[in-house]
Amino acid sequence: MEIELKYAINDNETAMRIWEDEGLKKLEEPETRETVFMKATYFDTEDYDLCGNDMAYRVRREDDRLIASLKWGGKNEGALHTREEINIPVIDTHPNPVTFEESDIGKDLIRIIGGKPLRPIIEMHIERRRFRMDTQSSLLEVSVDSGEIVTEKGSSPICEVEIELFSGEQEDLLETGQQLVDKYGVVSEKRSKFYRGLVLLGQRE
Repeated sequence: MEIELKYAINDNETAMRIWEDEGLKKLEEPETRETVFMKATYFDTEDYDLCGNDMAYRVRREDDRLIASLKWGGKNEGALHTREEINIPVIDTHPNPVTFEESDIGKDLIRIIGGKPLRPIIEMHIERRRFRMDTQSSLLEVSVDSGEIVTEKGSSPICEVEIELFSGEQEDLLETGQQLVDKYGVVSEKRSKFYRGLVLLGQRE
């Protein structure tokens, strides 16, 4: 289960102020601060069978690592997003549903695709600045993202902050998010990057 807060940031200057926030730094885990460059590709059939079943299949490059992800059952309440997901290291960017076949949801994936070819529908190019925070009761990861969502029908900029709960209390997650709202005026992002890509494609409103 992935549990995270998503907030839109008004401008790059505010994004950098969040990245350098002294209050967050006080809780930062040593040697976790890093900048990674990511290219994520989402796949679906020509008929958007996965989209129609509330599933997302992604292969993402993070510097020199490749991770295949299957996400499903997403929901949100304001900035708070929850979803199920499986992440598996892979050796190339070609989609291969068999990657997930040992899980029940992977078997569902294969059944839904029904042998149809998968094609790239959305690409994301992201510069992610991230670090982990230890509140003593919870472990969080703060990510400041900038970049672009790209589809064959248009593109959209990315400027946002995500706070993911790795372990511990959801209340710590919510309190950290509220601090950013109060201090920087960030706005609850109800739509995931993937959802915004589907809007560009005309598959969501």
